[in-house]
Parts: sequence; C-alpha cells; structure tokens
Amino acid sequence: MTENLRPSGAHSTDQDPTSYPYASTSYPYDGTAHSGTAHAAAAGGYPPPPPYAPTNRRKAKRPVALLAAVAIAAGVIGGGTATLVGQFSGQNSAATGSGGAVNGTTVSQSSKGTVAGVAEAVSPAIVEIGAASSAGKSTGSGVVITEDGEIVTNNHVISGAQQIQVTLSTGRTYTADVVGTDPDKDLALIKLRNASGLKTATLGDSSKVKVGEQVVAIGSPEGLTGTVTSGIVSALDRDVTVARDDSDSSGQGQGQGRQGGGQEWPFEFGGQQFNGDTGEETTTYKALQTDASLNPGNSGGALINMNGEIIGINSAMYSPSSSSAGSGSSAGSVGLGFAIPVNTLKADLDTLRAGNGS
Repeated sequence: MTENLRPSGAHSTDQDPTSYPYASTSYPYDGTAHSGTAHAAAAGGYPPPPPYAPTNRRKAKRPVALLAAVAIAAGVIGGGTATLVGQFSGQNSAATGSGGAVNGTTVSQSSKGTVAGVAEAVSPAIVEIGAASSAGKSTGSGVVITEDGEIVTNNHVISGAQQIQVTLSTGRTYTADVVGTDPDKDLALIKLRNASGLKTATLGDSSKVKVGEQVVAIGSPEGLTGTVTSGIVSALDRDVTVARDDSDSSGQGQGQGRQGGGQEWPFEFGGQQFNGDTGEETTTYKALQTDASLNPGNSGGALINMNGEIIGINSAMYSPSSSSAGSGSSAGSVGLGFAIPVNTLKADLDTLRAGNGS
C-alpha cells in the first residue's frame, strides 16, 4: 500500500495527461485557459474535461490519503494505531501512554503464566517472620497487604511471641506488633512499626480455584528467605485440624522451623496426627491441598495462582510425626501441603483489624 505514496509534487497516474482519451495537451497548471473546442477536437469529439482544481487543493488531499494508508498499515501490524493517528492529526497522544505504577502484584504480559514471572512479581510482598518467646524461637512467613506494613500470617507462627522481627525480601528488618488473631481460623494480622511504601500482594478469589490449576508457593522454609516452589492444586475443601492456640509452657506450635528443641507445628489430617500432639484445644478448617513443596517455615506464606494473585495462606504440611520429641526435625514435604483459602482471610480481615477473633 505504501508503494503508491509519492514524494510531494509528484502526480498520480489518474492525473497524467496521457491517460485521458480526450486530452492531448498538458494540463493548465499555469492557470491559462483552454477552450472547450480545442479539447473536443483533440479528443475526437469528447466533451471538455471539468476544470481542474488549483495546485493547493490537490496538495491538501495528500496528507489525508497518507493518514489513511498509515492507519490501515498500523491496523494490520497491530497496536499503536491511535498513537500514530494522533501524531499525524496533530493531537496529543500522551493519553495513550502507559499509566503510573500500580500498587499490588503485577505480572507482566510476557511473563504471565510462568513461575518465573509470578516469583518476580510477588516475592517482594512475602516476608520472613521471626518470633521469639520464653520457649524459644521460630521462623515463619507472611504476606504484605498494605503499603504501611499490614502483614497476614498464621496464628500459630506468632502465638505466644514476646517479640516479632520481620525481614523483607530486600533484607531490611522491622519490629512488628500483633494487631489481631483468630485462632479458630489460624490467622493473624501484624503491623510493622514505621513502615511505608512497601510492595503489596493482590488477594485473589479462592472460590474460582479448580483442581489441577498450577500454583506457586513462596516462603521461608527453614529460614531460607524467598524460597519458591511450584505445583498444582491437588484437592479442595480438605478438613485440616490444628492446635487452636499456644498457651501451654511447652511452646508446641510456636511456628514451623523451631530453633530451640521444640516440636514443629502439629496438625491432623485424615484421622492421623502429624508433627506432634495437637492437644485438646483444636480447630478445623477447609483447606486447599497442593503438591507444591511446603516445609517448616512456609507457614503464613503465599499460595499464588499464575496471574500473581494470592489464593491461599500456606498453613500445614503432611509429614510423618517424630517418634520422640527429641529426635530432631521430622521429614520434609512429601507432596501434600495445605493452605487456608484467601476468601476465608478476606472475610476475616475486618475482625483482625479490630483486634478481635472469632
């Protein structure tokens, strides 16, 4: 199409004098008059042609034709048509440019659907939580949901803690305070002191999750900050029973990855107990099941879909219970992990922010 465009001043073939059967003389670009009789004689009896437009009118048509050609070509190539049209018509095309930075998780179009893309986008919103109490220290994970430092985690990660230290993906550390807890749902909300401008995660919709969907888990297993694993959602609505609170002196359930000789976070699944005794105070919730590897320290971290949205808060893993309390760490992930659906968290956020639990 663009091969029909000529430099300024060139004449199209439909205006070439030789192409008209009734024209044998040059066109009156000089403005001189030609009689109809002469034209008729030269054309063998054809009526005289209509008067030609002045030169300036012919030139005025070229930008319109050029604009149409460019617009069509841009439409064939795909994208950018509005910007090109704006430039040729003298309009301001700034409105078509990209907007400012968007708060929350953003997975670029080219990386959407890839583990690497999800990890790059969401990792800055996942933190490591260190909780210290008289019973020892524990390591867990958390998800940043506001720029000023609200972080969601599991109740069992921070239950009974006297001091909470949070480490961002950048390595910067903050002291955190407990805002609210909900032992029945194993959820907690903590807040960093004097934090601002943090990267935040986007909470998705767990009601739309289907078995077989690919997911990514990010957390701090065994204190290894920012560890990424991937897998699929292997089941929905699994009943998982966990210890409701950590009020005893033994310090059981002080979070996964305990560094003080305590047992790891206990839970029940399928009528069996894992990682220690759940005790008398327990609660049961419906969980997403995943084969993405979860290990001690992943508790409170994120289970993420391939659009970069949080669909669950990782809370428990299937692992054979220790034969004795002093036998050391039990085995790690065997492909059965559990996460609290994010819709459960969203329904509980106002309660947690008010400092209450269900």
